[in-house]
Amino acid sequence: MNGIYDQGLARNEANYQPLTPLTFLERAATVYPEQTAIIYGDLHVNYSTFYKRCRQLSSALAKIGISRGDTVSVMLANTPAMLEVHYAVPMCGGVLHALNTRLDASIIAFQVRHAESRVLITDTEFADTISEVLAQQDLPLLVIDYIDRSLDTVGDMLGFCEYENFLGGGDSNYRWIMPADEWDAISVNYTSGTTGNPKGVVYHHRGASLLAQGNVVTTSIPKHAVYLWTLPMFHCNGWCFPWTLSVVTGTHICIREVRTEVIWTAIKNHSVTHLCGAPIVMSIILSADESIKHKLTKKIEFFTAAAPPSESVLTDMDKSGFNVTHLYGLTEVYGPAVANDWHLNWNELTLARQASLKARQGVRYHALEGLEVFDVETMEPVPRDGTTIGEVMLRGNVVMKGYLKNKLASEEAFRGGWFHSGDLAVIHPDGYIQLKDRSKDIIISGGENISSIEIEEVLQKHPDVSSAAVVAVADIKWGETPFAYVELKADSVISENDMIDWCQQNLAHYKVPKYFVFEAIHKTSTGKVQKFELRKRASRLIR
Repeated sequence: MNGIYDQGLARNEANYQPLTPLTFLERAATVYPEQTAIIYGDLHVNYSTFYKRCRQLSSALAKIGISRGDTVSVMLANTPAMLEVHYAVPMCGGVLHALNTRLDASIIAFQVRHAESRVLITDTEFADTISEVLAQQDLPLLVIDYIDRSLDTVGDMLGFCEYENFLGGGDSNYRWIMPADEWDAISVNYTSGTTGNPKGVVYHHRGASLLAQGNVVTTSIPKHAVYLWTLPMFHCNGWCFPWTLSVVTGTHICIREVRTEVIWTAIKNHSVTHLCGAPIVMSIILSADESIKHKLTKKIEFFTAAAPPSESVLTDMDKSGFNVTHLYGLTEVYGPAVANDWHLNWNELTLARQASLKARQGVRYHALEGLEVFDVETMEPVPRDGTTIGEVMLRGNVVMKGYLKNKLASEEAFRGGWFHSGDLAVIHPDGYIQLKDRSKDIIISGGENISSIEIEEVLQKHPDVSSAAVVAVADIKWGETPFAYVELKADSVISENDMIDWCQQNLAHYKVPKYFVFEAIHKTSTGKVQKFELRKRASRLIR
């Protein structure tokens, strides 16, 4: 029997609307039409114009037949067009597929085919790669060329129309389409594909709306914040920040290349308040010549993910005027869904202790309903003792719909009613989680589990070490043993024996790497180290 609160109280258009981040832009343009939305070089665009251009582009896409569930791929840098497609594509019901501009043609071609893309909007700078992609397509694909007029030279035109001309064929007063259901797909983002083909992670309007607002709460972004785009927008839709900034009517500072002088110039000229990026961005900021840097009158909030920053990097960032907050997430949870929420009394601790606390991944976003570390076999939470390792699992409205065309992988990922991250962690008595490894990266030596992250943290505390990556290699006696790649700071010269002595002082004996290689460590565009490649290379080196 229905309760009294269900009798005659029906859901209708007046009291129920599907959640979507698209309404954030409409409100921003209505309430603050003259507020600056985008700055790109000499270009300044206010919210009224931003909204009109998005509707115009959406109208043009609708005119060529893009509707609910149709995929539009984009190969764009962090330019104004990339912000426009984040609204325009879903405004006509389409699904946005933002391509990693650093991938090779074969992977891009696979993604475009797998997502059954109907339109590809591409920056002419990437013409060489996209021409290879087009040669591998067997489905009709309309190509629209975006020319970035800020560049000295532009690549070849490959499509039937140039972006501005295409947009001009649309209606700036277009009555865009609310999603029929907030469960409708808004975008698809592909995993890095470390084993086999990459998987298409499908986001829905509800999740994008909630995480976009969750970013505001978690990162304490004030109204009219100024956000610098050092994070690629193709990465998890820029962690949903293209939509977040409309919530607070903030200003997007677009930069095409993440370079030292460009970043410091933007900070100086536009009073930047917030930015996100991989740890490499911090290195770029800190490497600036003193003539480029300038003293900041107010702390800038910097949000980073991937490997936790070293104590020295955190200290140097603080001295340079940046407050660093560590986030954690995955493509499958719209980017960051866990944050290292800081306690004010922690400011009274030593810098070393603060650094150890900042290295933890933290607690769940407000937009995430569940975060736990489970024993994989029993599916019971591990003790909150900071030492027992289990798998990080998440559940809630900011978890993906699933993997595109991959029912088995989706079912496996959601086994037991939780999303299985594949990350191994401990949970501390205060409820903060701390990653210890990927499940496939744990080193099992003589029956003991060794966290590669723990070894990396010790290596990175050495004053001469810039970064480190540790992987497992086969060992006749122990089964597996640690192999360390060490990247030294400029002009630093240390020996393998020096590193062994350092590790022996700070690690249990069985955790000390047996092998060391000193060289620059390659990272992906999102700041991740591809350990599967390092494992393969390490195996060759010890033969």
